[in-house]
Amino acid sequence: MNLLAIGAIYRFEMNRFFRTFMQSFISPVISTSLYFVVFGAAIGSRIDQVEGVSYGAFIVPGLIMLSVMTQAISNASFGIYFPKFTGTIFELLSAPVNFLEVVIGYVGAAATKSLFIGVVILATSALFVDLQVQHPFAMMAFLVLTCLSFSLFGFIIGIWARNFEQLQLIPLLVITPLVFLGGSFYSISMLPPIWQTITLFNPVVYLISGFRWSFFGTADVSIAVSLFAIALFSGICLFLVWLIFRTGYRIKS
Repeated sequence: MNLLAIGAIYRFEMNRFFRTFMQSFISPVISTSLYFVVFGAAIGSRIDQVEGVSYGAFIVPGLIMLSVMTQAISNASFGIYFPKFTGTIFELLSAPVNFLEVVIGYVGAAATKSLFIGVVILATSALFVDLQVQHPFAMMAFLVLTCLSFSLFGFIIGIWARNFEQLQLIPLLVITPLVFLGGSFYSISMLPPIWQTITLFNPVVYLISGFRWSFFGTADVSIAVSLFAIALFSGICLFLVWLIFRTGYRIKS
């Protein structure tokens, strides 16, 4: 394992993040505050509690998941796409670095950035609502696993994309709707039976449900199923990344 190469890629990506640190810090704080103004004040005033939890606190896990997923995909996809765009990807491929070290460097940096955003949103949320985490270790585990898995997914998107428009295509048209329809701001038990069944086909439901359980001890689906879902998603992403480097798909051509 070439730790020097991994460290070089990781530091390069993190330096790009720190150059816009204030923007990266202020943006989630403002976005979180706006969500609480709209959902917490406007809707929360009409909904007292959801599953025994105040509505303002109930939306926190979904709000964190929404930001973490989109940020992980965005950071990882741009991180690998930009070397393709500038042509420096060929210097990386010709260096004595294997695909696993490249993935660890880029995905590790993207996961770190999204994890930072998640922690910032969690801290900001605590200013608006009385927030208690029943299972802090499980909460961090779900958060880290989500950051890593969606960073892997973003890495795949960055290799697949042919232009900057395609980088935003899947996050905007697929991931964001799935998060909003995946019980991020409501419990799926509030839906009619037919829609509860349909919602279970949304993979994001299992991530949000498991993450919410770590806060309040309640979940829409089994925790074991949530863990299996995120492990399966991570495994599929790892296999696709391996296949990409094995075949050279949109890297060597």
